[in-house]
Amino acid sequence: MTMPDIQPTVLVLTALPLEYAAVRAHVEEREERVHRDGTRVEVGRLTSASWHVALAELGMGAERAGVLTTQLIDWLRPEAVLFVGVAGSLKDDVGIGDVVVGTQVYEIHGGKQAPEGFLVRPKALPGSHALEQAARSAVRDMPGVRAHFVPIATGDVVLADAECDIARFIRRNYNDAGAIEMEGSGALQAAHLSGQLNALVIRGISDRADAQKHEADAAGAQQRAAERAAAVTVAVLRKHRPREGSSDSGEERQGATYGGDHIDFRGGTFHGPVTGKGDGRR
Repeated sequence: MTMPDIQPTVLVLTALPLEYAAVRAHVEEREERVHRDGTRVEVGRLTSASWHVALAELGMGAERAGVLTTQLIDWLRPEAVLFVGVAGSLKDDVGIGDVVVGTQVYEIHGGKQAPEGFLVRPKALPGSHALEQAARSAVRDMPGVRAHFVPIATGDVVLADAECDIARFIRRNYNDAGAIEMEGSGALQAAHLSGQLNALVIRGISDRADAQKHEADAAGAQQRAAERAAAVTVAVLRKHRPREGSSDSGEERQGATYGGDHIDFRGGTFHGPVTGKGDGRR
């Protein structure tokens, strides 16, 4: 597969159009790229930051997010992955408009149905320590942002009833989770399996995962929460620096090194024709 001409450094993923638009507003010099299987990203630059950004809208669901994140990591070879968007609050002190940074992400549907009931088999993936530290530093300089550094629950469910069975299940088994969303565990799992990439989930709170969710959405809470999450994401990337010696060159990131009149591809892969010359020695 041909690599993009500009190798992006950080992959920023969203599920919904309004989440995508909120991040996109911070990205300049955008150019659309298309994976051979049809997945589209926009590659551009963040203002006042060292990063190239590849921005993608993946749609809803953890399984879909995991598959497409794996595809994009394999194609674009980023240094970091962030999933950014909105979520519902699971805690009284996590209010609408707040931002939750996932210290870890729970996959809430794992377990075993036994005669004595459903036995939970918790699956949790930690967020990147480096990115979390950058987030803690960034929000100190954002007085209008109330941030929480707590676990996030991921489940293929839109929670709009705080007293339903699944809400009670989460409170009983994942009681330290501050928010619930639908994609984070898939993205973090893809990053983990692709070589321990730095990865983090950042969510703006748009509702309280209760019967008033529809009213909150109608009042524009999703838009405001998406914009708040995007602002924190950009602040994080202005704090977190690319690895020393990293390059936007696809060849260098694939393992090529340069010396004099030769290129050494040991430890990397080159796709394309090579023309060389010998010195007559055998």
